[in-house]
Amino acid sequence: MLSIGDVADQSGVPASALRYYEKEGLLPPAERKGGQRRYSPDILFRIRVIKMAQQAGFQVNEILTLLEGFDSNVPPSERWREMAQKKRMELEEKQRELVLMQEVLDRGLRCTCLSWDECFLNVSLDGTCDRGGEKGADRHPVVFSRRYR
Repeated sequence: MLSIGDVADQSGVPASALRYYEKEGLLPPAERKGGQRRYSPDILFRIRVIKMAQQAGFQVNEILTLLEGFDSNVPPSERWREMAQKKRMELEEKQRELVLMQEVLDRGLRCTCLSWDECFLNVSLDGTCDRGGEKGADRHPVVFSRRYR
């Protein structure tokens, strides 16, 4: 049996995180001997799975679903595949949002308005300023993007 300190040293996960994982159900409750947590060496493998899932961007509730939220006869490969497909879709949406944010920032960097009032007076329905700089150069966003209107 391993103490919480031993598990922390061997896994690279702080003892406070191990206690949190246990509280959230990611780790099974540790046995107690003399008031101290004692873990089976098998816990190190489960912690490696948790760390891998975190590196893939899974949140605690998603990791719990991955570990415990499937019928026991569903193999880990199918669990991972289902969860990974959902996570990839989320990441693709975030990438689209990031591209839009970069475009809004880049266009805003070309702003030539002298005041917010001036910019707001020239706002078109698509959230861009019609002033655009020299001789109608690029129209640029004001303060909001399509996402926040």
